[in-house]
Amino acid sequence: MSVLFPKIPALLHGGDYNPDQWLDRPDILEEDIKMMKKAGVNTATVGVFSWSTLEPQEGNFQFGWLHDIIDKLYENGIYTVLATPTGARPAWMDEKYPSVLRVEKDGRRNHHSGRHNHCMSSLEYRSLVEKMDTKLAQEFGNHPGLILWHISNEFGGECYCENCKKRFQEYLREKYHNNIEELNKQWWTSFWSRRFDSFEQIEPPYDNGEHSILGLNLDWKRFNSWNMKDYLAFERRILKKYTPQVPATANFMKLFEQLDYVDLAKEIDIISWDGYPSWNNDYETPADTAAELSFDHTVMRSLKKDKPFMLMESTPSLVNWHSFNKLKRPGILRASSIQTIGCGSDTVQYFQWRKGRGAAEQFHGAVVDHLGRDDTRVFKEVSEVGEILKKLAPVTGSKVTSKAAVLFDWSNRWAIKDMQGMARDTKNYEKEVRKFYNIHLKKGINADIVFPLEDLSSYSLVVLPMYYAVSKEAGEWLKEYVKNGGTVVATYLTAYVNENTLAYLGGFPGAGLGEVFGLYAEELDTLYPTDSNSVLMKDGNKALVKDYCELIKLTGAEVLGTYESDFYAGMPAVTVHSYGKGKAYYIGTRMEEADLIKFFTPIWSECGIKEKELPEGVEYLTRTAEDGSTFDFYVNYNATPATVQLAKDGTNLLNGEAVSGKVEILPFNAVVVK
Repeated sequence: MSVLFPKIPALLHGGDYNPDQWLDRPDILEEDIKMMKKAGVNTATVGVFSWSTLEPQEGNFQFGWLHDIIDKLYENGIYTVLATPTGARPAWMDEKYPSVLRVEKDGRRNHHSGRHNHCMSSLEYRSLVEKMDTKLAQEFGNHPGLILWHISNEFGGECYCENCKKRFQEYLREKYHNNIEELNKQWWTSFWSRRFDSFEQIEPPYDNGEHSILGLNLDWKRFNSWNMKDYLAFERRILKKYTPQVPATANFMKLFEQLDYVDLAKEIDIISWDGYPSWNNDYETPADTAAELSFDHTVMRSLKKDKPFMLMESTPSLVNWHSFNKLKRPGILRASSIQTIGCGSDTVQYFQWRKGRGAAEQFHGAVVDHLGRDDTRVFKEVSEVGEILKKLAPVTGSKVTSKAAVLFDWSNRWAIKDMQGMARDTKNYEKEVRKFYNIHLKKGINADIVFPLEDLSSYSLVVLPMYYAVSKEAGEWLKEYVKNGGTVVATYLTAYVNENTLAYLGGFPGAGLGEVFGLYAEELDTLYPTDSNSVLMKDGNKALVKDYCELIKLTGAEVLGTYESDFYAGMPAVTVHSYGKGKAYYIGTRMEEADLIKFFTPIWSECGIKEKELPEGVEYLTRTAEDGSTFDFYVNYNATPATVQLAKDGTNLLNGEAVSGKVEILPFNAVVVK
């Protein structure tokens, strides 16, 4: 099994703990330990944003308080995830070393403020970080309570300083083989006389600078992500030098737009992320919110498919930064925590353990409120989750395996958002990817998220929503997959441009994929929200379509559905084409989930993927252990009981009872069958 932490062969329960905010209250620190044990907490994340306490003046390192905390936690069976404090800097640093401060898009350097306001390219900042991380690793690297390094916190932001501009120019020089004409060709700089004579002429896309070159905009985003990864690797190298035995993570944030997590994931050992969905909102059901969370968990799980991931932060009650900060209703914490484990996490962790008295997060949810009591509703629900995780201990180290996958690509996302075409507000790349994930979730099918150029051999079906920016290498990757027997389903907007947003000539899809799908797209029609069309399928089903309709010409594909109205009535809308040993389906328009499920049903059957009939509002997830035993999770997000037909008989880990056939699940509860 892929147990993350051999010291704790169980699921982790805990979260961010900020004892440095309470050093003047030893009574509170003592009470924290007692309440952690009562809540079933076995891990604490310590040291996030603690730089000013660890080094109150430059060179004056104060680690005694941290030794005391980690010692006491360990003595009480609670292990430590130790953070490097580099997510925020002390005031003395900004005063003495102004180069550590970022420069904004308008060219102004920031003042001392907030967090993540530092330049990743600053050599002075990196020097100070190296001293801090070295001291931490030397002081705590061999502590028996340390199980994981937590590098910085929630990376993000951009810097437009001179150092970053020069690094950007060097990044481009390397990418384009020190050939400025290669860059000019790929960026199509003859447009508006934007041609460059040297790499030194190129600037980041400042507010009052160049925005018309889409290749520049895209490469800047890639550079910013690379620069963050380079900094992350820098911190990790320091820690690995002194503590090669201790793994490291950095907490990600959902589908965070600024950073390509596929790239950053290469520089950490374990994937962790911070999940804060808007539970109990006024625009969707709890089951819809759960589906969104399931997708986000799956993205994180898919970044390292060989091991479980970690939910590093979640709220036990509410946050303080949503548009409306609504309390989680009773049962939601229980249901979502069980779902988290079902999706492949081996942890449920919170931000935060105890609410702070002041500053920006004083009213962010916590296990222990300002009341300081252990008989609150939230504390009781957290304690219940602690007991549930103990019962689910056999799941530890097992993995999610899938035959189906949906592709998501950060560069493709950036390119679609920046393209000058279609409609401003209905491109919705992320929503479309979620939609294709959701149709699998609704039918009880485990689906992974895949990323360009990864091994697809374990999948019988791969879905490619709006895969717009496709390199020739990625085109060959997909051709080989289909040729060797794989099935792909692609949509409108496939392979219009290369990886630098240079349009393909000779028909879309480009990158050699036209022969795979046996067609080319001649035009793409954008519909107003008041417009609609429909597609009549070969099997007699009719699908209402909206937003986008591609006008397709065939070069070998078979028609599965045709448009019913507008000047392209009767033209192909949905097709299939045999290529090598596999099949390539193409959906030239935007369909709703219900119609997509009808379309995919025979494809799933062809691909050997089994559907499961589930009651509305019930989610089915499954994990598999190394010995072949399975763990089937059925989570009910309804306010009423739901009855499910079990896929397999076994033991319900939540109560130890044997179960078979049909089982009733209480509201916001679950059955987990081993």
